[in-house]
Amino acid sequence: MSWLPTLIKACYFLAALLFILGLKRMSSPRTARGGIVWAGYGMLLAVLATFFLPDMHHLPLIAAAVLIGVSAAWWSGKRVAMTAMPQMVALYNGMGGGAAAAIGAVELIGYVRNLALLHPAGIPDTSPLRPESWAINALQPVADVVLLSPLELGLGVLGALIGAVSFSGSLIAFAKLQGWLDKRFVFAGQRVVNMLLLAAAVLIGIALAGGHASLALIVAFFALALLFGLMMTLPIGGADMPVVISLYNAFTGLAVAFEGFVLGNEAMIIAGMVVGAAGTLLTQLMAKAMNRSIGNVLFGSFGAAGGEAQAIEGAQKPIDGADAAVMMAYAERVVIVPGYGLAVAQAQHKVWEFAQLLIKRGVKVKFAIHPVAGRMPGHMNVLLAEAGVPYDLIADMDDINPEFPATDVALVIGANDVVNPLAKTDPASPIYGMPILDVSAAKHVIVIKRGKGTGFAGIENALFYADNTRMLYGDGQAAVGELVTELKAIDA
Repeated sequence: MSWLPTLIKACYFLAALLFILGLKRMSSPRTARGGIVWAGYGMLLAVLATFFLPDMHHLPLIAAAVLIGVSAAWWSGKRVAMTAMPQMVALYNGMGGGAAAAIGAVELIGYVRNLALLHPAGIPDTSPLRPESWAINALQPVADVVLLSPLELGLGVLGALIGAVSFSGSLIAFAKLQGWLDKRFVFAGQRVVNMLLLAAAVLIGIALAGGHASLALIVAFFALALLFGLMMTLPIGGADMPVVISLYNAFTGLAVAFEGFVLGNEAMIIAGMVVGAAGTLLTQLMAKAMNRSIGNVLFGSFGAAGGEAQAIEGAQKPIDGADAAVMMAYAERVVIVPGYGLAVAQAQHKVWEFAQLLIKRGVKVKFAIHPVAGRMPGHMNVLLAEAGVPYDLIADMDDINPEFPATDVALVIGANDVVNPLAKTDPASPIYGMPILDVSAAKHVIVIKRGKGTGFAGIENALFYADNTRMLYGDGQAAVGELVTELKAIDA
């Protein structure tokens, strides 16, 4: 069937188009759901076409692996709560990086084996690399052995390095988001240690790419790459997870693309490059939203303060639900600022119910979203979309900030660091320079918060002590439920 390779490449081309068109549709909330479906069909087509490659072996094992993976993903995807979506994204992203690293490992081990087949005289009798020790040798004559080209070997090593870093780093990100690792691990000379680990991995990788391959070098290479991923992520605080997730997303995409080149798989190359490019752009946007350079994202110790923070004067002033409801019921403009506390309380539906009651009273309501609110890019947008909030009521930071001075009441639900005025006023603050939502410029601010604790960055929020701020303490869903009840009582 001489036409089969052409058909497979055509399927890959169509899959690539579906990937790109799906990503394009994801740029708008109105078409994002359809975009995900389109990209999913593209992936399904690429996987099915791969089964018909002429040099594919062990098809039952591959089919079993696909079935297990799809079943596990379907089950976990159905069961995962919206509050756990960031850690699921981190975990799945890590699996992609791990898969790319595994492909690189197989290619490198295969390269070492083929060297042994072609040059058995140079292999000691006791070495596991002796040709007769490879059971598969009987199925592949020495005359059919082909070594990777220098370019293929180099890209395979690079993809393996990036994939291994993404895998171990994403697992740490998952553990932090899941609450299993709730501390930042920082020690003196950490950056130097991290750079030495990376340098050692790169040097071994260069040796492998140069054809000086051995099992010992391969094991050392992956051990160092995995350790570097761990060490790079351990000092990062939870408040910086949106940047970390997007960064490792880019890493995984690049690793898949490099390994796709080694395998000669066009679908992997295109899909990996699309994911890598999108992840890189997203990382830049997230870093800009936190006033960080990419170098600081890669090698900095996130959230480390540069000096003694300013003392915050005053006290937090409480308000009850009835007074808060009255204040917003008779306001002209209300801006609602959701944060991770909203996700934890799963209060998005109650918040939208409350907003609808205000809108019926003639109040102009908008939702303000900070680029790094929550624990992953777009976290708040996903929650509001799930609750049915119309897209035209959701504004990003740059659009909404000029409107805060004309806002009668800003209602902050579970947000902390992204509304902290210290980002503009305190050079010693770890978030200094980070663009924030200018909530403090509103005429009145109501903050729904469980207690008086600090945010994920571990610093006090000057907004909570401002003269125009009142604190409504309690669980997000319960507090908003109280506002709904009090607002209905006003209208009764």
